[in-house]
Amino acid sequence: MVAHQEKKLAVERKHQNMQNDTKASQGQWGRAWEVDWFSLASILFLLMFAPLIVYYFIMSCAQYQCSLTNPLLDLLTGNKHLSDIWNRTPMLTYRAGAIYSLWVAFQVFLYVSIPDFCHKFLPGYVGGVQEGAVTPAGVMNKYEINGLQAWIITHVLWFANASYFHFFSPSIIFDNWIPLLWCANILGYAVSTFAMIKGYFFPTNAKDCKFTGNFFYDYMMGIEFNPRIGKWFDFKLFFNGRPGIVAWTLINLSFAAKQQELYGEVTNSMILVNVLQGIYVLDFFWNEAWYLKTIDICHDHFGWYLGWGDCVWLPYLYTLQGLYLVYHPVQLCTAHAVGVLTLGFLGYYIFRMTNHQKDLFRRTNGNCRIWGKKPEYIECSYTSVDGTKYYSKLMTSGFWGWARHFNYTGDLMGSLAYCLACGFEHMLPYFYIVYMTILLTHRCIRDEHRCSSKYGKDWKRYTAAVPYRLLPRIF
Repeated sequence: MVAHQEKKLAVERKHQNMQNDTKASQGQWGRAWEVDWFSLASILFLLMFAPLIVYYFIMSCAQYQCSLTNPLLDLLTGNKHLSDIWNRTPMLTYRAGAIYSLWVAFQVFLYVSIPDFCHKFLPGYVGGVQEGAVTPAGVMNKYEINGLQAWIITHVLWFANASYFHFFSPSIIFDNWIPLLWCANILGYAVSTFAMIKGYFFPTNAKDCKFTGNFFYDYMMGIEFNPRIGKWFDFKLFFNGRPGIVAWTLINLSFAAKQQELYGEVTNSMILVNVLQGIYVLDFFWNEAWYLKTIDICHDHFGWYLGWGDCVWLPYLYTLQGLYLVYHPVQLCTAHAVGVLTLGFLGYYIFRMTNHQKDLFRRTNGNCRIWGKKPEYIECSYTSVDGTKYYSKLMTSGFWGWARHFNYTGDLMGSLAYCLACGFEHMLPYFYIVYMTILLTHRCIRDEHRCSSKYGKDWKRYTAAVPYRLLPRIF
């Protein structure tokens, strides 16, 4: 007993020393060191209610034809009890468990076992081994960028089965949608819990860990910056990009197949959702190397927020438009369809060109032309844990002179297009634009708080030069 207590005290002292050493040198770059009451309340709310929100949306489609109000009315009026709704909910099945296990195992295999070959024959595509951004501890990790390859292989096999082999129905995902939800939750909680244990006892890089001493905050926001197993399996990149985003287009295809099975046709609204969201997914994988420099990789630690979020929230709530259209097929008039397509393409153009300008600026160190002129910028500096001073340039030209996060503006336009493709009969498809507006606004604030901590006075110079976040002269 005494030996056990001494061992426990030694572990606590080790973690406390680790905190003090890194805290002194790292400052506030990255995730927070301390938790205020509002952050803690928000985190407790999400931990308790986010899984219920996902269940509520999926259940409302399965039992109430996608009505968000009827389940509540039934409960409030006493027509139904919670047990009635729960008893009608499909439970976890061996079939769903096998499907999900094979899916995740296959994506892990594609991620770690097949080096990228797409960059060898696709002009302009950057794949293979790439370097990420410098972490707060001064580490520059290397990544095997092969997401586009994994997406192509997966979808070739999917279409080969649908058109030739017929091993399973193309509607298999829809047919097992709720049982698969339980599988996704199991993986999401398992990987989040493992990441927390790993952060305490065998972190990949101890200097890139952060401990607040608050269990719920550390579990939610993560302890390790870049948890890894072996040389190449990076938790953050894998769960951000696979299996959720690879599955996104397959989920939509399965919904389209179910619509064809039920109604004998695939509506133009379903086609629009598949096309517009498919473009977004392909853009993500085409620019996966660029993604290494975004807030998800450069600032977020890996915890429940990313682990569970990428396993459950992303595949289940980002695909609500396709799910809705299975229950409520919508055939849009030509003007409506063209308007949705135009808005989606315009949003994508702004999103892509804004990111392209930043990528070009970074790759050339500012020696390029944006809108026909040499770009303007503000030079900033920051210091890593090891005391090394680094320099960055923040562009104030092109779209980045209009607003500090104008790429998010394009993203929101595309998100609105997905929702408008579903018509105006129900609220459920519009959850996505409401959520994305909250998410990206919050991300703006989070990103700017971290940049302010990272760059100090230089950040104030930048915000003075580019005063708006998303919309010029508005916000």
